[in-house]
Amino acid sequence: MLDHRLFESIEGLPGTGKSTIAPLLAEARQAVLVPTVPPCYQPLRRELDLYDNADARMCFFLSALFTASDQIGRYLDAGTPVVVESYFARCLTSHSVFGAKLELALPQDLPQPVTYQLTCEPSARLARLGERDKPMTRWDVLGERRTDQLAAAYRRFPVHPVDTTNSTPDEVVRTILSLNVAGANRVNH
Repeated sequence: MLDHRLFESIEGLPGTGKSTIAPLLAEARQAVLVPTVPPCYQPLRRELDLYDNADARMCFFLSALFTASDQIGRYLDAGTPVVVESYFARCLTSHSVFGAKLELALPQDLPQPVTYQLTCEPSARLARLGERDKPMTRWDVLGERRTDQLAAAYRRFPVHPVDTTNSTPDEVVRTILSLNVAGANRVNH
């Protein structure tokens, strides 16, 4: 039986399918898709992306994530499953690779997701990025130069890898749904 307090996070490099898979998984789970950068943060995000300070950017994203985690906790307390497109793993991973020097110990009472790291062969991932109608920020460019470091940094988090290279979005969601969720929860706690 599926735990109605299920909390799942979709992680991975840009172009692996996070923004496509997260809403499909939420629909399949009858879960709420919670944005981890709430809408009220979006204008400031665009402005902040123009600056070079990785520590300031990290603090901004941490603030957004703590705000979202409050909302996630309320949903989970009400018995509503939640899906997010990235969570603290992405923030900490990305900003450490971007040169942030802040050291952080996350509170133990934060909602802990079952985390799926989407992976994709580099050529397929780059082709997907080329099809996007979204301008790349300087941070996106920096991340693309350091994809090996980003992938390695994710390894410090308990994740379930899911290869999206030759799969349709529906196939990726079926793969995630087929994983042993109870066992996945034990990995993350």
